[in-house]
Amino acid sequence: MNLEEMRGLVLEALDEIKAEDVVVLDVQGQTDIADLMIVASGQSKRQIKALAANVVEQAKAQGLRPLGVEGEEDGEWVLVDLGDILVHLMQPETRALYDLERLWSLSPGQVESTRDED
Repeated sequence: MNLEEMRGLVLEALDEIKAEDVVVLDVQGQTDIADLMIVASGQSKRQIKALAANVVEQAKAQGLRPLGVEGEEDGEWVLVDLGDILVHLMQPETRALYDLERLWSLSPGQVESTRDED
């Protein structure tokens, strides 16, 4: 599965569980740990855990083995490592505190929001 197919799989899995404020960060050239980071919010620990579980389930259904899942016990911030894609799932307060989008000092062309532009 190529990077774009993986990206689509993750975004679809997040959409199924109603993730909010989904942002795709292209970190190629900034780090060797991943090509993309996908950051999304959920409104409760339960929703964060459900989002992570659905990403893992959908990945496995397509033959992808996640390299790891961290933070499931707490549910404030769960990281799903799919190798080329890191998925960060956070409650809004946690997301605002760590502000990964700004932390990576991305130029405007490197951030893709999936928010509806109504």
